Amino acid sequence: MEVIFLGTGTSQGVPMIGCDCAVCTSANPRNRRMRTSIHVVMDGLHVQVDASPEFRLQCVREKISQLNVFILTHGHADHIAGMDDLRRFCDHGAKAVTVYTTGEGKDRVAAMFPYAIGARPVATGYPAFQLADMPAVLEFPQGRIYSTPLPHGSVNTLGLVFEEKSSGQKFAYYSDCKSVPPAAVALAQGAAAVCLDGLRPDPHPTHMSISEACTVAAEIGCPVSYLTHMTHSVEHEEWGNKLPTGVLLAYDGLRLKL
Repeated sequence: MEVIFLGTGTSQGVPMIGCDCAVCTSANPRNRRMRTSIHVVMDGLHVQVDASPEFRLQCVREKISQLNVFILTHGHADHIAGMDDLRRFCDHGAKAVTVYTTGEGKDRVAAMFPYAIGARPVATGYPAFQLADMPAVLEFPQGRIYSTPLPHGSVNTLGLVFEEKSSGQKFAYYSDCKSVPPAAVALAQGAAAVCLDGLRPDPHPTHMSISEACTVAAEIGCPVSYLTHMTHSVEHEEWGNKLPTGVLLAYDGLRLKL
């Protein structure tokens, strides 16, 4: 299994518009964060999770040219705004991309992209989406994708656990959440790695802080945990040195081979 971190930044991205703080003006490329999403490859099955406003740029940078499954964790702008660029993957198959998501996610996609809802593109070069509820388990010949609800303010977001059939390896992805309920902790246990929402040092009403994420990482007990969805208050080298053993900061372009 390969996990590609396309973006690891918060809804405003880093650098932020009009900000001259030390992180936003940093020369360290790991302090430059596009909005959060990942691309997972399980035995040749390409799974895209979310489509940030920079989705096209992320795909070009990481040479993403295939997509078999698309999952939208929730309908907030920093995760959905790049979905129009899925049109390129509709071109490849001349059919709609199935969007697995929540009820809230389906409503938001339909509201934002009414021209794209249908079984196939209206013409070459157009996007098309078929909306589907994300089940508790998606089964493929290459493996399984488990989902679990995570609290994120007024909505639930999808926590995801990927299990590759050939290797038996598991990877858990829990971004955009204020906490990780016991059922989600149990689902992630035994994974080779977990990625957790770790917005900033200070508490936030809808996201986990770095300390909250570290507590959850210890509860899950994976060999390594990565933090994502970080603001400009998180300087990569400084905070990387402060984290407990086994907890690391993710960065744009990070590739895990599990």
